[in-house]
Amino acid sequence: MPAPKPTSSASPIYRPLGARKADARFFAEDYRVRTGDIDQQMRVRLDAVARYLQDAANDNIAATDFGDTEPFWIVRRTIIDVLEPITWPSDFQVERWCGALSTRWTDMRVSLAATSETNRFNPEPRPDGRIETEAFWINVNDQGMPSRISDSTFEVLAQMNDHHRLRWHSMNPEPAPPEAECSQPDREHVLRSTDFDPFKHLNNAAYLEAVEDELVDHPDLLDAPHRLVIEYLRPVTPGIEITIRRKRIDDCLFVWMLIPSDDGLVSAATVSVSLIPAA
Repeated sequence: MPAPKPTSSASPIYRPLGARKADARFFAEDYRVRTGDIDQQMRVRLDAVARYLQDAANDNIAATDFGDTEPFWIVRRTIIDVLEPITWPSDFQVERWCGALSTRWTDMRVSLAATSETNRFNPEPRPDGRIETEAFWINVNDQGMPSRISDSTFEVLAQMNDHHRLRWHSMNPEPAPPEAECSQPDREHVLRSTDFDPFKHLNNAAYLEAVEDELVDHPDLLDAPHRLVIEYLRPVTPGIEITIRRKRIDDCLFVWMLIPSDDGLVSAATVSVSLIPAA
């Protein structure tokens, strides 16, 4: 079940993501970490994890009939639990399955398990990486409106879990605090033409590139197991200016990606990055 919505004075409550149902069907594929995926410490960046999730989803759909019955999906939220960082060089296996669903949306679980290697650039042995993720996917029609999942697809996905009444519950606070309450002033995040897909949507990975820029000032959040939660609230199209507002509260960094509206700045996406408590 999704974690409760955090208050303005506390980090989000952590609950581990659900395990795969025993003997349930799932999609599996092997991938390899590339140098374009990593930061200066050889760690796979969060935006690279988002691209891995997109690749796994595309490969999963290509291996099924879902591309004919449900070709259009949008992601409302992504949870990334970095339990042990994936580093370069590594091979990793992706396992993808449906953790919960309703008639129009699903929670898609993706588990990434890496086997670490060494080379002349990173010669010291390292722990094998492990990242657990969950994304709230909404099935939409060609007009972008939520659409009922076909009976055949629902039957396949429902066999993977016992939770068939999935509901949306926000995990991040949407209203941003006043800039004066934040320790740093707002900043502009410059978007590039390469950040947008053919449908003029900002790629999900591009949001997390902005988050990586913020985490440079919060290395303690990356040096231990941590959870990222990003919720996509409003579309970002070419030409829109994004303002980044952020606030650190205890062991959690909150980030609001703000865009102009008739009522002033509103949240296009909200992000929290928090430490995962020890068991």
